[in-house]
Amino acid sequence: MEQSKLHQHATTIYLSHTIADFAEALAAKMPGNLKVVYFVNSGSEANELAMLMARLYTGNLEMISLKMHKVLGEIHHVINPNPYRGIFGSDPTGYAKGVQDHIDYDTSGKVVGFISETIQGVGGAVELAPGYLTMVYDIVRKAGGVCIADEVQSGFGHTGSHYWGFETQGVTPDIVTMAKGIGNGLPLGAVVTTPEIAQEMAQKIQFNTFGANPVCSAGGHEVLRVIDQERRQEHCADVVIGDVRGSGLMLRVELVTDRKEKTPAKAETAILFEKLRGNNDSLPTP
Repeated sequence: MEQSKLHQHATTIYLSHTIADFAEALAAKMPGNLKVVYFVNSGSEANELAMLMARLYTGNLEMISLKMHKVLGEIHHVINPNPYRGIFGSDPTGYAKGVQDHIDYDTSGKVVGFISETIQGVGGAVELAPGYLTMVYDIVRKAGGVCIADEVQSGFGHTGSHYWGFETQGVTPDIVTMAKGIGNGLPLGAVVTTPEIAQEMAQKIQFNTFGANPVCSAGGHEVLRVIDQERRQEHCADVVIGDVRGSGLMLRVELVTDRKEKTPAKAETAILFEKLRGNNDSLPTP
């Protein structure tokens, strides 16, 4: 509200300290040399910009993906390394070999890069086989590509154990895309990359009229502050499902803070219930 009173919107060709402050705070959350931030309006725009950025940087045309995307160039989809239903179970070796074979026999041998979520969101909240990204990132980089982590759903502490989903696989991507949790509902997305890759973008005109307007930037910055102040990441790690019980459609989920001790997450459950309930009086009491 304070930002709206001061300065609601101006085209992004005019620099606002609100935008710069948010970009600096977001970059501070990133590991390694991921220090250059581009703002857009959504996760779709973020992923499209990331792949265009990768194409400009590598000069290649073919992308390896675990997601569905529409972008210039050819997209090759590889087997989802699903540790539960995947053909190789939780062993990442077979899935990674599939990526290598795909590059060797179905592409020119040089690829733009590889894009995937660390946890497949719309795909059923499926975690990748442990160690998969370590192997695949090495394969892709040897093929001249860059590695893109889609953190639209798994970022901002949602995994509990780490701030970014890719950290659960022990890797550092070359480009990271994010949205949804970045603005808590505001139309906001971002792409974070290295200075080396960003240098290619500096030779082009990258323009987004509404990406990073002062209001959304102020909102995104506040989200970062609240995540830290209210220890949201710790909350995600501590509150877990203790039990799912019932039969048929008569099911109930019990949240606990400790699976072994079965300590009820009473306060957290009450807060969650109130948020879900809103004005819906038909929901039962927790």
